[in-house]
Amino acid sequence: MPTALNDLLKATSRSFYLTLRVLPARVRPQIGLAYLLARTTDTIADTELVPSAQRIHALQILRERILGVRTEPVNFHNLAHHQISPAEKLLLEKTEESLALLQTLSPADLKLVREVLTIITSGQELDLHRFAKASGENIVPLETAAELDDYTYRVAGCVGEFWTKICRAHLFPNAKLDEKQLIADGIRFGKGLQLVNILRDLPKDLHNGRCYLPVQQLDEAKLLPQTLLSPANEQKFLPIFHEYLDKAESHLAAGWRYTNTIPFSQFRVRLACAWPVLIGVKTIEKLQAAGVIELQQRVKVSRSEVRGILSRSILSSPFPSLWRKQFSTGRKAVASEAKLA
Repeated sequence: MPTALNDLLKATSRSFYLTLRVLPARVRPQIGLAYLLARTTDTIADTELVPSAQRIHALQILRERILGVRTEPVNFHNLAHHQISPAEKLLLEKTEESLALLQTLSPADLKLVREVLTIITSGQELDLHRFAKASGENIVPLETAAELDDYTYRVAGCVGEFWTKICRAHLFPNAKLDEKQLIADGIRFGKGLQLVNILRDLPKDLHNGRCYLPVQQLDEAKLLPQTLLSPANEQKFLPIFHEYLDKAESHLAAGWRYTNTIPFSQFRVRLACAWPVLIGVKTIEKLQAAGVIELQQRVKVSRSEVRGILSRSILSSPFPSLWRKQFSTGRKAVASEAKLA
C-alpha cells in the first residue's frame, strides 16, 4: 500500500491501524484496503449535513466502482467539503487512489474484498433509508431483535467472515480446522464488536434520532425511545441494556474461541484478533458498571488501559495458561443468548 494511503489509514483509525500493523505482510494489503474503502463508505453515510438521498446515491456510485461495473471516476469533493475531520476529508478526496489499489489484488482476493464491501454498503444504505426522517424530536427505533442481528451482520459480522477466508487462504490453508465453526465464530466476533459500539454510542444515536434497541423489547418494559435514558426509567432500562451487554459478551466469547482456534504458530493473527476482543470486554465491563448518567458521558477504555491490554497479551502469548487467562466471560452472557436470539 502506498505510503500516502497508509498514512491515511493510520489517521482515520488508530485502533485498527495497530491491528493492521501486527498482521503478517501476506494479508495486510487486502485487509487494509478493504478497511480503507469501508471507512470511505462509512464517512459518506455519516455526512449528516448532506441529505440522505444524496448519500445513498454516492454509496451506490462507489459500490459500482468497487464492483467494476462503473468506470467513470468518482468525485466526492462536495461531501469532503462537509467533513470536520481533515483525515476524513482527505479520505474522500483520495477515493480514486484507494480504488486503483483494487487492481493490485489477485482475482480471488478481489472477489472477497468486493463481496464484503457490497454487504457493508447494503447495511449503510439500509440505515439511511430506515432513519431518513429521524431526528432528536423523532426517534426511530428498530422493530425486532432480528433486525438488529441483521444489521450487525451487514456492517461487522461479514467482516469476520472476510477476515477468516483471507487469512485461511494465505496463512494456514492446510490446517485441519472445522471450517463451518470457524466462519460462524468469525461472524459472531464481528457482531459482538458492533453490538458493543451500538451500546456504547446509545446516547449519541438517540440524540440523532436513532434507536438500535428494538421497540419489541422496549414495549415489554413500557419504555419509549424518547425517555430511554431518563433517570426516572433507570430501573426499567438497565435490565434490558444489561441483557444486550451479555449478548455482546457472548459473541466476544465466540470471538475468543475463534482466536484460539487459529494455529498457535500464527501468533501475529492471534494477537490481531485478541486485541479487539479484550478491548471490547473491557468496554462491556465499564458499561455494566455505569448508570444512565454515566452512560451519557460516553464510556470508553482509556489509552493507558489499551496499552496495558496490548502489553499483557504480547507477554502472555508464548504461554498458553497465561494467554487463556486474558479473557473470561460472565455466566449471564451465555444464559441470556437464547432469550435475545
